[in-house]
Amino acid sequence: VCVCVCLGTNNTEPASTMTQSVVVQVGQCGNQIGCRFWDLALHEHASANQKAVYDDALSTFFRNVDTRYEPPRDLPLGNGRNPIASLKARAVVIDMEEGVVNELLKGHLGGVFDERQLITSVSGSGNNWAVGYNRYGVQYRETITEALRRAAEQCDCLQSFLVLHSMGGGTGSGLGTYVLELLADEFPDVYRFVTAVFPSADDDVVTSPYNAVLALRQLTEYADCVLPIENQALLDVCRKIDSGTSPARGTGKRMMTPSSSRSSLDPRVKKPGSSITEGAATAAAGGQPPPKPWDKMNNIVAHVLLNMTSSSRFDGSLNVDVNEITMNLVPFPKLHYLMPALTPLYSLADVHVPPRRLDQMFSDAFSAEHQLIKADPRRGTYLACALMVRGDVHNSDIRRNIDRIKPKLSFVGWNQEGWKTGLCRVPPAGQPHALLCLANNTCIQSTFTNLRDRFVKLYRAKAYKHHFVSEGMDEANFEQSLQSLLDVRALYHDLDGSAKPQDPPAPRLAIP
Repeated sequence: VCVCVCLGTNNTEPASTMTQSVVVQVGQCGNQIGCRFWDLALHEHASANQKAVYDDALSTFFRNVDTRYEPPRDLPLGNGRNPIASLKARAVVIDMEEGVVNELLKGHLGGVFDERQLITSVSGSGNNWAVGYNRYGVQYRETITEALRRAAEQCDCLQSFLVLHSMGGGTGSGLGTYVLELLADEFPDVYRFVTAVFPSADDDVVTSPYNAVLALRQLTEYADCVLPIENQALLDVCRKIDSGTSPARGTGKRMMTPSSSRSSLDPRVKKPGSSITEGAATAAAGGQPPPKPWDKMNNIVAHVLLNMTSSSRFDGSLNVDVNEITMNLVPFPKLHYLMPALTPLYSLADVHVPPRRLDQMFSDAFSAEHQLIKADPRRGTYLACALMVRGDVHNSDIRRNIDRIKPKLSFVGWNQEGWKTGLCRVPPAGQPHALLCLANNTCIQSTFTNLRDRFVKLYRAKAYKHHFVSEGMDEANFEQSLQSLLDVRALYHDLDGSAKPQDPPAPRLAIP
């Protein structure tokens, strides 16, 4: 398998060839997030692509295929003006229970996948990391490898794998991290981005501390970047959205309002014969089933992924590829946990939230209420920070807000200018603008501390250990995984509070 990794830098010219990414969704949580991601991705492209042509932006996550053949035959991108025949997601769908995947296939997204992308079983992993990793990982290794290779071969320029899974369940934590290790072995030059949903303190899975710590060791070793997201933080955000209260209040200087021509971008205003708005995008026209309680939470995660990849799909004055995120935000190999914050906050595709003042939007991104983990970045030290802006925003607006906010933040002494900025001209569907903040911040150690405490509480009592050992897992894996967590936490702790003002420039030598 030949894998091309395209590298680039910030530029003002449209990329001549877009890169592609493959989404690997594992377990119940990963597939539920994936379901919302594909729905919202089609919704977003329907908003931006009114001519229903297969262009560079669509090719990032979708193939254009001729379904008259079996298996469907890929149609070339050409000059980016060919009509859409049928879209297929660049995805590998894995779950050891059939429920979520069957529901996905029976719904309005069913036509976006084909059987060769699906890997399922019927018995599940029983909330046991060892079952997912040791049993199903070994049993399905060849099947999963073949599906990944097929997805890679269907890409012209594969840049990254986006892995979606949870840390608390058995399939997501165990098989999800087995797949991550497999990706590192089979595709070492392709970036591996992981969106990992951490269990909350009152999680109803009693073994979730074991599962999360065992999985965290694999994330530290094999991921290039991890976006940690906590269930409790998502619940709190959804409550704020439902209550109609703003998580943070303040005053801004420049008011951003939707364009008066929004109806031309609204996917609900469907152009006759526009095939891009068929299938999944008909959700905007009322064609999808009623939302489930967790859809709001999963929509927020999907919006994070869409904003993170916006520069890979659309043009802008400051394009940021996903490989640049790793290059600029990960100063040390194991410190690759990036805290996401999204503003404005909204959870459904069709909700038009009141426009936020631009300056307030930047302030919100650094507040504890907008973080998708339970941590306050203002109490930690920034190693690096990326601001990825979408919509009608100017470079000067970004620079002005960085200058305004920077004095209130603590940056590590050797990276006082550790900012990465991206500006994509295409806003999210239904919104005039949006901001995604990805921060490598030492406050993440509080998440590791809480997870350590929950793990130790179970491990000292030797509770439930036998379920893991009986699946062929070496008992030493518990202590090794805990030590891995403590090592990462110590690395962040050592950098915490190390922010120092920049030394004044050395005086110039006086030449007599």
